[in-house]
Amino acid sequence: MPPMTKDNSKKTELVPAWPLNWQSLDKAFENFRKEFEKSFTSFPSLPSMPKFTSLSCDIVDEGDKYVIKAEMPGVKKDEIKLNVFDNSMEISAQHKEEEEEKKKNYLRKERSEISYYRTLPLPEKVVSDRTGAKLTDGILTITIPKATPAPKPKSSSIQVQ
Repeated sequence: MPPMTKDNSKKTELVPAWPLNWQSLDKAFENFRKEFEKSFTSFPSLPSMPKFTSLSCDIVDEGDKYVIKAEMPGVKKDEIKLNVFDNSMEISAQHKEEEEEKKKNYLRKERSEISYYRTLPLPEKVVSDRTGAKLTDGILTITIPKATPAPKPKSSSIQVQ
């Protein structure tokens, strides 16, 4: 309950503005998506409803390029859609499995469908038409050259005391 003033009116509190940070904004949308998906787990699964799974990504800045690794188990390369823009990347995939049973009078026939979707903002402008992608053992590795390469930072060995 908000504090009351002498004249018993409610006191108005100010809410801080959203910080303008792409990583925090992306994280907020990712958390919202996870909570939204979690809310549907209490419902019985419907055959026509695809299962959305979180797409874990690692982004590494190698100075002249970005290397993104995304976990996509069970997905085939022809099921992946990848769009690279000047400052962002969009990954999506849809994988369907259906086991066909030749028996008559079956009581249940199940299908599974998994969908992935993720948009990743990139901190610098990239050369989208020189992007390379390779799928190996369920890991999609994407290499995107930067428009303005930055030199790799020099490292120094520091002795810990």
